[in-house]
Amino acid sequence: MASLARILSRQIHASARRHALSKFGMPAMSPTMTEGGIAQWKKKEGESFAAGDVLLEIETDKATIDVEAQDDGVVAKILVNDGAKGVQVGSTIAIVAEPGDDLSGADALAAEAASEKPQSSEPEKAAEAPKPEPTKPEPTKAQPTSESKPELPAGDRIFASPIAKKIALEQGIPLAKIKGTGPNGRIIRQDVEKYKPEAAAAAAAAPAPAVPSADYIDIPVSNMRRTIGQRLTSSKQDIPHYYLTSDINMDKVLKLREVFNKALSEKDKSAKLSVNDFVLKACACALSDVPEANSAWLGETIRQYKKADISVAVATPTGLITPIIKDVGAKGLASISAEGKALAKKARDGKLQPQEYQGGTFTVSNLGMFGIDHFTAIINPPQSCILAVGTTKAILVPAPEEEKGFKVANVMKVTLSSDHRTVDGAVGARWLAAFKGYLENPLTFML
Repeated sequence: MASLARILSRQIHASARRHALSKFGMPAMSPTMTEGGIAQWKKKEGESFAAGDVLLEIETDKATIDVEAQDDGVVAKILVNDGAKGVQVGSTIAIVAEPGDDLSGADALAAEAASEKPQSSEPEKAAEAPKPEPTKPEPTKAQPTSESKPELPAGDRIFASPIAKKIALEQGIPLAKIKGTGPNGRIIRQDVEKYKPEAAAAAAAAPAPAVPSADYIDIPVSNMRRTIGQRLTSSKQDIPHYYLTSDINMDKVLKLREVFNKALSEKDKSAKLSVNDFVLKACACALSDVPEANSAWLGETIRQYKKADISVAVATPTGLITPIIKDVGAKGLASISAEGKALAKKARDGKLQPQEYQGGTFTVSNLGMFGIDHFTAIINPPQSCILAVGTTKAILVPAPEEEKGFKVANVMKVTLSSDHRTVDGAVGARWLAAFKGYLENPLTFML
């Protein structure tokens, strides 16, 4: 009895330890995330981890995000490996356990997790399986014998052995195209077996048609590219865009930038202000003056924001992303510049956190560094406006005060895309006038 009690005790203890195994589901890294990819597991099977350790990297439609452990534990089994795409949120990707737990039940729990998805479809397949059974392969086997006679018309003209006829029928070879080598030109088995259809022979002799496939490359659509396509298509179709363009004299900004960069270089040679830093600051000031442009269409309401959280379009190897510089109006040019550079680097490395690119109240897209004079940008919903910034060019402008009657000015062309549901044309014009005023007199936002 004592021995039996010990055995039962061990079984109960082992069962309790196995019960501690749990399924680790694909986490949702944002409220709108429905699927993602496994970029890389940082812990291997059998490896223990502590709270705060990075378990794996999740690839979302915008960035690659670290997933940290909430408690201590062990990775018992990994079900979805590195590089997997389109993993549904909530689906089991691993089996984890507490430190010291028995991991022998991991395979069974993994099998249970694997069967969760197909369970609904398996009965359908099982039910569908008997349906093809009435059309058993027996009729196909019987066809040669039943159809061999009627499929040999003009049999008095084609002389072939029974076995040759049978093989020709089964393989769909026309006997009329075979030259017999048997007695009196009779078609024998070897003649049928050696026969090569003209199309097949031509294809074998000329494999060149497969070469054109090398003229292009099919690139799989990434989660990020798919999301960009869906959002921009929806924006262009659903939002009534209109566009306002203005030329801005950048002479004073360029002179002030030169002075500031000279002063900054004495402290830190890597610190350098860009024209875009001035653009962002001027945007924030203009949004403070015309808050109607700092709004979002939410269907039944229009949300007007009190702070200018400006999204900055950044091109990355995988697509366009808009990290956000928060409360730009409360920051100086040096802070805007440093934060913008840090966010752009994280964006290109795919390391942005969701809170760093989700939200935003206004967007700036600058293609001036690529030599683009003028373009229009698509609104980033639910925002109401996006500013497209072109390059700064030296042009001749009238100057009655000059002896020549003209002078050279550095002019930048910008275009504001607005949602007519929230920002009327007059409001957009007021915002653009305020923005122009700040850039043409940059000392006004230094006060």
